[in-house]
Amino acid sequence: MVKGKRLDSALLVVCCFLIASSSTVAARQVITSNPREQIRRNLLANGLGLSPQMGWNSWNHFQCNLDQKLIKETADAMVQIGLAAVGYKYVNLDDCWAELNRDSKGNLVPKASTFPSGIKALADYVHSKGLKLGIYSDAGTQTCSKTMPGSLGYEEQDAKTFASWGIDYLKYDNCNNNDISAKERYPKMTKALQNAGRPIFFSLCEWGQEDPATWASHVGNSWRTTGDISDNWDSMTSRADQNDKWASYAAPGGWNDPDMLEVGNGGMTTQEYRSHFSIWALAKAPLLIGCDVRSMDNETFKLLSNTEVIAVNQDKLGVQGKKVKKNGDLEVWAGPLSGKRVAVILWNRGGSKAKITAYWSDIGLNPAAVVNARDLWAHSTQKSVKGQLSAYVDVHDSKMYVLTPQ
Repeated sequence: MVKGKRLDSALLVVCCFLIASSSTVAARQVITSNPREQIRRNLLANGLGLSPQMGWNSWNHFQCNLDQKLIKETADAMVQIGLAAVGYKYVNLDDCWAELNRDSKGNLVPKASTFPSGIKALADYVHSKGLKLGIYSDAGTQTCSKTMPGSLGYEEQDAKTFASWGIDYLKYDNCNNNDISAKERYPKMTKALQNAGRPIFFSLCEWGQEDPATWASHVGNSWRTTGDISDNWDSMTSRADQNDKWASYAAPGGWNDPDMLEVGNGGMTTQEYRSHFSIWALAKAPLLIGCDVRSMDNETFKLLSNTEVIAVNQDKLGVQGKKVKKNGDLEVWAGPLSGKRVAVILWNRGGSKAKITAYWSDIGLNPAAVVNARDLWAHSTQKSVKGQLSAYVDVHDSKMYVLTPQ
């Protein structure tokens, strides 16, 4: 593989997107294709991941404190408050759902104290809500919590078990791996999922240790590019930066994953959470809610349910936006969208309100282009904008736009 490009005989269209730093402008080729053709470059060929996954995961807020009541109530809430209607469809169990030991036949066993009805019944319930159920395992001998077995050496058996339960998604962690390369361990689960008899979205979670962006498109539907996120500004911004370097590897069928959303967990301001959600959307990152959706406040709901921002994340072109200009703490992030549109974020990472400008030369637009600039958070439109787009941006906040050439 040539670094920075993903090559496949099924790729049909070459798009050029100009990338700029504070002092230079460089051209980058982004290779995309018809989404229906794109799945051919993923060995799972499961038709999943044509856009980044959207849903909820238990870990960021609940860690090991999960049970079937929580999962059912979360599924109920996602439907009742409207998150399901705007695209969030996966309800994902993380670590700590199983007993410490396998049964006499080597099968994973749901923890009787927390999942007394079993996972199959839980999947049936989640499916009855029009949603999908995800589960967690580990490509080692035990999971990261060490409270349940991993799947190393049991890949085929566990994949068939998950399929028999009606599982739709597998997050696959990287603890207790006997120092065997992820490049050797993860493809074994890929093959097992292929043989399981049910399409299962495969989310690799080896924390970016072996640069999975360079090889994981033939193994799974998304791959972590960073360590675990925490609910604070420094953690969030560092994951955004670490993920950004791999932008050219993302495409329909396989996505870079800077970890799950912390929006609503309380460790950041509304402005910081708006930046978090905006950057994740532009970067075509998975949008996996990590707070308690049963009790989220209206401000959190407004952030997570902004359909205009979600539409950037789910855009059919599937090109990851990235940082194109940096002037100290003032940044411009941008990326192409379908219909010759461009998504732009003006991000103030500094400690005082500041004016940020995106010039057309920064973001790949013809200098003579005239655009309508849609503000995705204010839900307003500036018409006939020429040459540049400027705005004053508050501390740690961002402005997000879609520019449509006239």
